[in-house]
Amino acid sequence: MAGSIEIAGLGKTYREPVLDGLDLTIGGGVFALLGPNGAGKTTLVSILTTLIRPSTGSAHILGVDVVREPGAVRQLIAATGQNTTLDEYLTGRENLVMFGRLRGLGRRSRGRADELLAQFGLEQAGPRMVSTYSGGMRRRLDLAASLVTQPAVLFLDEPTTGLDPVARRSVWSDVRRLADDGTTVFLTTQTLDEAEALADRIAVLRAGRIVADGTVAELTATVGGQRLVLLDHDGTEVRSIDTDGTAASLDAALGAVPDAERALRATLRSPTLDDAFVALTQSATDHQEAVA
Repeated sequence: MAGSIEIAGLGKTYREPVLDGLDLTIGGGVFALLGPNGAGKTTLVSILTTLIRPSTGSAHILGVDVVREPGAVRQLIAATGQNTTLDEYLTGRENLVMFGRLRGLGRRSRGRADELLAQFGLEQAGPRMVSTYSGGMRRRLDLAASLVTQPAVLFLDEPTTGLDPVARRSVWSDVRRLADDGTTVFLTTQTLDEAEALADRIAVLRAGRIVADGTVAELTATVGGQRLVLLDHDGTEVRSIDTDGTAASLDAALGAVPDAERALRATLRSPTLDDAFVALTQSATDHQEAVA
């Protein structure tokens, strides 16, 4: 079955390849793209949002070619970057009305602004200038602005950068609700707990290639069974040793503990997304992306 986003043989080359023959089909829900700096994440999103053209291959949003029909693609998508596009000298409501008019809503912009303020819990803040908003409120208003015409696909680039834990979880709730309501969310993040909390599916990009693709459970399963973890008196992890979960493997792991660390507290834990990410990306070469 066709997906919301279909990528085939997609490549981008500057002085050297940045993206190298990507093949990917993304359906609904929340899709998270992970990767170290320079992996090609921003380049891929820039192609999918029609900001740059690929060197090879193709990409489609709901069957519409991003190169041949960029205007039609822009009617289907919305994108929110790390930095908001809000006007600080307008109120929250005025910002939403402005975005509605820019997207062709005309007189309906005011009603849509009120709907979005209510949806994102910003009714009381709506009459205030954005310059008075907290970081979390700005991010939520930015999300609201991207939804004035209810896009089929929403691209989010590091949506909670700089937010405190409470504001982050509020934005996570907003994103999850959007996906549950039918919007496909394409999320790029380097915050692994964010991907683990939100994503229905995760792909790992390394040096321009997809090196893993699956659910959190599928990715963590690639790094083996439980790990023997040694903790100091503050609870800080000192050493981690892989096991396959059997008594024999655990006995061997304990035997490998240096004498100087035998007084440390030992515990077992299952592999995390962080473990999988490190395992999948640690063998990366010195490849650097030409354009971030």
